[in-house]
Amino acid sequence: MAEGIGIIEEIDTFLENWPGPNQPARDCFRLLYRELSAMAGVTLSFSPRPGVSYSLRPQHNAAVDRGFFAIVDVIDDEPENRWLSICFYQDMISDPQERGECIPGGLAGSDGYCFDVSGDDRELIEYLVVRLHEARNAAAGC
Repeated sequence: MAEGIGIIEEIDTFLENWPGPNQPARDCFRLLYRELSAMAGVTLSFSPRPGVSYSLRPQHNAAVDRGFFAIVDVIDDEPENRWLSICFYQDMISDPQERGECIPGGLAGSDGYCFDVSGDDRELIEYLVVRLHEARNAAAGC
């Protein structure tokens, strides 16, 4: 867990000020944030763009080719009804249940998978946690 106190406070404030009734998306973001925060060798960055997205990007400290191994975006086009888009490089994860949307060249110029979460779908969240660990291991060269 190699992150500065600034990002922790920034994300805590972001979560406390979450507007609207879509709390499952908030809870999912919180769960994924905590999962990423607990990963060894991972540094997080948080890029708020109100009205567009709030982007959490994990990077493994051993990675040299890519600046991040996943993107956890809170889509803010309708603040009262936020939803999540979690994206990975295609060559860093598997998608055995074919739940992701393939995005050719759409992730920093590389092929990727994106998974959208708008409600309380525990099975999908658990599936995404496994993908986060896959991507982290790939970024670490494990």
